[in-house]
Amino acid sequence: MTVVPVTSPDLDAAEVSWFSALCSDDYRYLGVPDGDLRSSWAHCSDIVKTAETQGFRNILCPSSYQVGQDTLSFVAGCAPITDRINLLAAVRCGEMQPIMLARTVATLDHMLEGRLTVNIISSDFPGEKAESGYRYQRSREVVEILKQAWTRDEFDHQGEIYNFTGLTTDPARPYQTGGPLLYFGGYSPAALDLCGEHCDVYLMWPEKKEDLAGRMKAVHERAEGYGRTLDYGLRVHVIVRDTEAEAREYADDIVSKLDDEYGRKIRERALDSTSLGVSHQSKNRDVADEFGYIEPHLWTGVGRARSGCGAAIVGSADQVLSEIEEYQKMGIRAFIFSGYPHKEEAEHFGRLVMPHLKTCSLPEAYGRKPASTPATPLGVGARV
Repeated sequence: MTVVPVTSPDLDAAEVSWFSALCSDDYRYLGVPDGDLRSSWAHCSDIVKTAETQGFRNILCPSSYQVGQDTLSFVAGCAPITDRINLLAAVRCGEMQPIMLARTVATLDHMLEGRLTVNIISSDFPGEKAESGYRYQRSREVVEILKQAWTRDEFDHQGEIYNFTGLTTDPARPYQTGGPLLYFGGYSPAALDLCGEHCDVYLMWPEKKEDLAGRMKAVHERAEGYGRTLDYGLRVHVIVRDTEAEAREYADDIVSKLDDEYGRKIRERALDSTSLGVSHQSKNRDVADEFGYIEPHLWTGVGRARSGCGAAIVGSADQVLSEIEEYQKMGIRAFIFSGYPHKEEAEHFGRLVMPHLKTCSLPEAYGRKPASTPATPLGVGARV
């Protein structure tokens, strides 16, 4: 029995995803910059190709104003070099005029032939400090405009921030039926309400399972108010080895050269560094044991040198599989894993864990991906 009702109660597989380090987030030793692991096109695209080879079904492409790859440009570049893996593009709402964003999303969805998923982001723009309520209202209106592009013939939106009427949606029609799935993470009441009304997958950062269950109940209450259910996802790092002792030894090793002051600077440079979700990740470290664990296999040491997702599942293949199974029983249908360095850890996970997991693509499970090219203006529809 899942913690709360979910959209896919009978799904016996999980969308198992990896992470591409677009925003200066790849290290051999946390907090020690390595030129070979810079967020270049060559390195980040190699992570994507490796993840696809290892059988991952999706890959998160984050967004931030740091040296690295622009997310939407990067996703476009990945279209011709991949053919199976989905791309989860983080979109910071409001950075692009919404109708043009809808057109960009439609373009990417056609380039990827239905392999696009979208992670909705509401944090501040670079150089801006906006009030939380305004940011979430902006995101809500952007999402509503995107959904009009995917389901209507014309845009007709009258909001507090955006107003459009009488404009055809033809240039913004996506490849997928109903448009790409929307993934969302946030902890404030406004965030939960936006997710409950409009999004498909609620993403959580790692905490104790009892705390994750509380988050699921809170967002389900909002979704239920709109007559909806959600699926749930977990974004978490992972260190898996043949034995638990090897995994714990590697966890200690990757922070062995970390200067805590430099780690603080890394955390604070992220655009979401002061968010409510980040504060909860910090609290995890406050309640951890002397070795950094808040549960037998959930280690918070990685959060000493990154904002956002700040804990890792650590253990042998059997132990990691058991943790994944427990999360699935709770109702979690999507996992976004990562590790340091990202390419090598994808290979460890692919060798030790992937052969024992039944995986799926959520857009396919939701029936979003058509069997053939759709009758859209960018597909095989009448030219307009």
